[in-house]
Amino acid sequence: MHAPTSPGPATKKSRRAFWLKQLHMWHWMSSAISLIGLLLFAITGFTLNHAADIEASPVVAETVAHMPPALLARLGSDPASGKGALPRPVAAWVEDHFPIKASGEAEWSADEIYLPAPRPGGDAWVAIDRATGAVTSEVTDRGWISYLNDLHKGRNSGTAWSWFIDIFAFACLVFALTGLVLLQLHAAKRRSTWPLVGAGLILPAAIAIIFIH
Repeated sequence: MHAPTSPGPATKKSRRAFWLKQLHMWHWMSSAISLIGLLLFAITGFTLNHAADIEASPVVAETVAHMPPALLARLGSDPASGKGALPRPVAAWVEDHFPIKASGEAEWSADEIYLPAPRPGGDAWVAIDRATGAVTSEVTDRGWISYLNDLHKGRNSGTAWSWFIDIFAFACLVFALTGLVLLQLHAAKRRSTWPLVGAGLILPAAIAIIFIH
């Protein structure tokens, strides 16, 4: 019987070339997917870090309308928990008359129904007087910087944006890990590779340990 032969140099070189090609492909694909997100999060990381130095001028708009008696009657009895969504016809009327989404959970009391509608870069609410049908809305806009900062934090930005952040985070993880393996493969020809990687770890760790208390 012949002893099993180990892969020759040509086979090892072919495998290395295959995995190197795969790493480069996944690295550039993940970088392409996460590029715009990285720019957004880098810029808003700076604006969040200097939030106290960036002045915001909130714009508040108040609107008043009167709900038709037929719709007011559709409100019915209070939810058992004191909180619940508006009936669909009432929610549709609110969205037609005010620039907010009325699908959230409202706070019900004997005199009033209060619907908070927070949003990225601002706030909003609607109050319905159950006796008179008077409906008051207030919308606050804190500007584009506040809007982008809230997107960075995922604050009041909904399910779709939450999914985007998860997908973006995964793409960044692939980008970082494939980049790390590529660094390892090329490190023999670039002596400064691991000192720079080490500096990227040691510098923030040292700042956190020494200066953050």
